[in-house]
Amino acid sequence: MKVKICFSALTPALLFATSATAQLAGLAATAVTEPKKLEEIVVTGNPLRDTDVVAPVSVLAGPELFLKRGTTLGETLSGMPGVSNSSFGPNAGRPVIRGLDGDRVRILSNSGASFDASNVSFDHNPTIDPLAIERVEVLRGPGALLYGGTAIGGVVNIIDNRIPREAIKGIGGTFESRFGGAEKERGYSALVEGGNGQFAFHADGFRRDTENYKVPASAGLGARIVNSASHSEGGAIGGALTFDRGYVGVSQSEYKTRYGTVAEANVTIDMKQSRTTFTGEISKLGSIIESVSLRGGRTDYKHVELEGQDVGTQFTNKGSDYRIEVRHAQMGPFAGMVGIQGESFKFAALGEEAFVPDTSTRNQAVFAYEEIKRDAWKISFGARAEKNRIASAGAGSSGIDRFGAATEKTFNVSSFSAGVLFKVDSTTSITGSVARSQRGPVFYELYANGPHIATAAYELGDVNLRQEKSTALDLGVQWKWGASGKSSAKLGVFANRFDNFIALRRTSIDRDTEGNTGVTDCGDRTSVQSLCASRILPEFRYQGVKARLTGFEAEAKVRLVDQPYTLDLEMKSDLTRAEDLTHAEPLPRIAPLRFSTAALYSSGPWALRTEIEHAAKQSRVPANDLLGATASHTLVNAAVLYTLKLPNASALFFLKANNLGDRKAYSA
Repeated sequence: MKVKICFSALTPALLFATSATAQLAGLAATAVTEPKKLEEIVVTGNPLRDTDVVAPVSVLAGPELFLKRGTTLGETLSGMPGVSNSSFGPNAGRPVIRGLDGDRVRILSNSGASFDASNVSFDHNPTIDPLAIERVEVLRGPGALLYGGTAIGGVVNIIDNRIPREAIKGIGGTFESRFGGAEKERGYSALVEGGNGQFAFHADGFRRDTENYKVPASAGLGARIVNSASHSEGGAIGGALTFDRGYVGVSQSEYKTRYGTVAEANVTIDMKQSRTTFTGEISKLGSIIESVSLRGGRTDYKHVELEGQDVGTQFTNKGSDYRIEVRHAQMGPFAGMVGIQGESFKFAALGEEAFVPDTSTRNQAVFAYEEIKRDAWKISFGARAEKNRIASAGAGSSGIDRFGAATEKTFNVSSFSAGVLFKVDSTTSITGSVARSQRGPVFYELYANGPHIATAAYELGDVNLRQEKSTALDLGVQWKWGASGKSSAKLGVFANRFDNFIALRRTSIDRDTEGNTGVTDCGDRTSVQSLCASRILPEFRYQGVKARLTGFEAEAKVRLVDQPYTLDLEMKSDLTRAEDLTHAEPLPRIAPLRFSTAALYSSGPWALRTEIEHAAKQSRVPANDLLGATASHTLVNAAVLYTLKLPNASALFFLKANNLGDRKAYSA
């Protein structure tokens, strides 16, 4: 019998300003045999499951994930190389990769689609709660070859074991509890898995409650951030038949949350998602076909924006997806696979403030990926062809005249990539890749026409938009050194040039919520709240521009002391420069230069981590940006960890405090 117990307490950072409230650890435990531990191989962007990966991929798992868990996915991943947070209050945060967000960053669940409405608006949170995450892989740079045009900027792949892929004998599980912080978080999650060697099952559940964030009076926001409380709960059950050459299984997951939107004091979002997933694989076929894998899913998503007790705008997204991959046997120097992928979903908005019509989208694709390995060299290349069909129901289904007549657009897009990895010696490797990717406009970029109150904008799409095209170059080098092999460093640089980058740009026009022009002035244009309150909104249009994004990512971990205790120094830094070349101005909402330094001391069961995070001033903003430049900030964080080892059992306790200096910090 093995027992694995996880205790945790966390003080997440605030969007506007942080309180350094510390926390104490919480509750108890669960039971039994720990499942077989699998070899950890990066899955995302690595279809042949090789131990050497060409693409720049970062992994967050284990104790590091426990420490980084926030209330949103974006907050949890922010600080990873090249990754920031969209930061629409404490309850809505989507990952931003190298300055790209929305439908340029693909959020996946076990490599499958996760249909929601987080891509449509910054105040819509992804339907993934960090308490339910076991492992995250982040692919920085184009992932369009394997995952479609909406991965043109990167991929976030949430990996769990809700459908067991390996035989399990016995039963085991984890329990986590965390509480405290500036939002008075009370969070719990539990997981149990078991099996008899042929049938394996999984069950998990979570619950989280927070109150309005407490902030320093110097932030000018009062004692608490208004309407920032939340409640979330959910879970999943799954099972699989496992056999010598593969597995087949199914899972059912549910997610519910209700949270306040800080842009509007009386508006809350009541969100629900239900998802059924099927997956299976058979390998060692002993012919030209080495293995076949299949996954598919069906998602039903809905959220209602409540104005007090009254129902406002409603959003629904019902979709299904499938993916089939066939790996062929070694053919001369080539190892590789081919695949097909399909997705279809219907998105609907109902209410006076609906800014997009009812739409249906269907994507179908074929792709291929090949590798050649020779001595110290590994060369990869591939191609993808995809057809996108996006249809608008127009005014017919909603009764909103401004949506016009029903129409349909079709886009044929393609992607190509090539990469190389060269091992200079056992300690040094160099990687390089180039990708030519295309992305078809999505439904809101084509058909939006209405007030978007949460973001204080009147949004207009353009049915004449052409597909977005990008050429991306990525170069990286990695070192390992030291007698213990505990020191390493990575450095990467990237450049991404876009033709017809689809940007949401502000015009000189103001509209009321009915779309009428010639309205009175918006007043104080430095305040999003004043624009919302006036119900007179600046117009933003989706337009194609030429754009360039360049930058670097660097990280290092150096073992300073190895005995009788360990002392490690960790350093990270990244920068993205994003330029609208058509209008000779920066693109909006780009994280500034960031760097962090952390020291990790470990002796026996105890560990102490101290960290300094710095974000430089972001003055590179468009000329008509509503809020202008963002000031620099420096935050000091600390954590104490204690690992308890018992016979056939282990537990992790930690106490963490963010922003010990109680500093005010704004997100760009």
